[in-house]
Amino acid sequence: MNAKIYTKDAAPEGSKELLTQVEKAYKFIPNLMGSLAESSPVLESYIQLGDQLSKTSLSPKEVQVLYLAINFENECHYCMAAHSTVANMVGLPEHITQALRTGDQLDDPKLNALATFTRKVVQDRGWVKEEDVQEFLNAGYTQANIYDVILGVAHKTISNYVNHIFKTPVDDAFKPQAWSKS
Repeated sequence: MNAKIYTKDAAPEGSKELLTQVEKAYKFIPNLMGSLAESSPVLESYIQLGDQLSKTSLSPKEVQVLYLAINFENECHYCMAAHSTVANMVGLPEHITQALRTGDQLDDPKLNALATFTRKVVQDRGWVKEEDVQEFLNAGYTQANIYDVILGVAHKTISNYVNHIFKTPVDDAFKPQAWSKS
């Protein structure tokens, strides 16, 4: 099924103001957001989850590591392209972004611990082993950061699944970072 991508003018009534806010923040309406406008509660929840994650102690670079690890595991073509673009914007080194796009280990031990733990949360659907939790904590993260990872997984589950079901087309702004799992 292909996504119906709404503009702010053609969106269902409950989504018009939300898309206006999205356009103001991003300078355009990404296709994912235009698709989520089909259900204003989902669009609003997606926006709020992202806003909440930005309030955690994770840095913008760490948030992109988290997102890229989730997107890789869920094989999301759209979000991998979008977050590879954002990772560059927040200054994540290109070699780290590329390693995340291929599922490889990162040369930064702390970021690698974040990516590894995040992958395990997704792969094991939350049933991570105690030693995986301890490795994450030993790398310098906190128990609160475990909750942050779970929040990130919830956020990306919405977008990854929507993109899978509705085949959301990658926006022109993200096409230079187009991706498919090898």
